[in-house]
Amino acid sequence: MTETRLIPGLILRAQSGFFDVDTQEGLLRCQLRGRLTQPRRRTDVAAAGDRVLVSRIEPGIGVIEKVEARVRVLSRLAPAGRPDRKGRREQVLLANPDQLAFVFAAAEPDPNLRLLDRLLVVAERERIPALIIVNKIDLTGRKAAEEVFGLYEGLEYPVLYVSAKSGKGIEELHKVLTGKVTAVAGRSGVGKSSLLNAIQPGLALPTKEVSQTTGKGRHATVYPELVPLDGGGYMADTPGLRAFALWDIEPAELDAYFRELRPLVPQCAFSDCTHTHEPGCAVVQAVEDGRVDAGRYESYLLIRSGEEE
Repeated sequence: MTETRLIPGLILRAQSGFFDVDTQEGLLRCQLRGRLTQPRRRTDVAAAGDRVLVSRIEPGIGVIEKVEARVRVLSRLAPAGRPDRKGRREQVLLANPDQLAFVFAAAEPDPNLRLLDRLLVVAERERIPALIIVNKIDLTGRKAAEEVFGLYEGLEYPVLYVSAKSGKGIEELHKVLTGKVTAVAGRSGVGKSSLLNAIQPGLALPTKEVSQTTGKGRHATVYPELVPLDGGGYMADTPGLRAFALWDIEPAELDAYFRELRPLVPQCAFSDCTHTHEPGCAVVQAVEDGRVDAGRYESYLLIRSGEEE
């Protein structure tokens, strides 16, 4: 009996049980081998970014025989998941990203820094380097954008100020993305797809304008997809993050994912300090003294309480 030859590959796109896998023999449209779908799991078996082994059954068609262990993952609570702890299900947006690029607009729509803080907590939790991209600086000017996002530069997060419309900063951004698998996240309307089109001319991803009625963007991307970049590397434009979940993060560990709070924790009077009301709390004192930004502290409180941004 002839042994099936397994071919290593990278999943570029996952949609409705079908997977586009990039292999040394070209692109293969694959499905999962049945045994991989059992037993039912609380996370996606395979997703864009997963390294896999596939068998080719005919030209252009294959079967995924094995999904390699993930190094890291960008995920959210599946939209259809139940809110109770046992019933939650993880939806993998991208497996094995080298870095996360969080895109916000300088204006139209106005930047939501509480959402940015939630995204940064995810990056810290998964130990994935984070990059902040501020788009549409043509609407406000760079100086005004720096007044809003300069706080994060002080926390040693790289911040790039760009304009997909004018092309300003696009070359620098391309250099930062080259050779890496980058997940691009942000709310609809901030210009994720427009940026990708600017970085990779001719890609022509669909874009959506900001609604003149609601002031909110409309989703242009439905499924995460890895897009090869000239010079090497991939970008994944993830779907609109209306309810980006802090998957499996306990309230007691949250302070470790805020860079400015982490070194203050040992100074608190109580080892189990929640940084909300306890006497002798070094975090609360730092907020009162202006050493910790009040907005960031508000984000900590919102996340800890389970409230949305």
